[in-house]
Amino acid sequence: MKHRFNQSVLLLLLLILSIGCDQLTKDAARQHLARQSPYSWFHDTIRLQYAENIGAFLSFGGGFSEGLRVFLFQVFPSVCLLVLAVVLFVQPMFLDTVVAWSLVLSGGLGNLVDRIINDGRVIDFMNIGIGSLRTGIFNVADVCITVGVVVLVFQALRRPCRSMLG
Repeated sequence: MKHRFNQSVLLLLLLILSIGCDQLTKDAARQHLARQSPYSWFHDTIRLQYAENIGAFLSFGGGFSEGLRVFLFQVFPSVCLLVLAVVLFVQPMFLDTVVAWSLVLSGGLGNLVDRIINDGRVIDFMNIGIGSLRTGIFNVADVCITVGVVVLVFQALRRPCRSMLG
């Protein structure tokens, strides 16, 4: 019981911090970067540039019909995120697994909130790269999802070895 309570508290704390940071930075981007030239540092390695994305990762699905976009990028993710949230609140997990899935959940929720309040669009504003080799434009929610997935992959690779050694 106590472990599950601690897991729930950690989950809620990470959700509040991650979604809060995501929404605050998107609001700052809207206020200070929209209708402005990009800001860049370190010979354009880091660039802040406002963009509104109606698609998913790298604008995938931006050309889909509005109905299909609503289903693929709002309805379906809402169901998946709800299932993930329920599992996270009821299933005991390792601490690092709770953190990883909390990051995935918070990133998904951050972008979902954006789509709901911005007529299906997500605000992106960060870009990194060297010369023409650049990432897509992304946001804090995308970073949360990516970090969470990377941690989950490392866990999947590490845990079988741990059990084989012990």
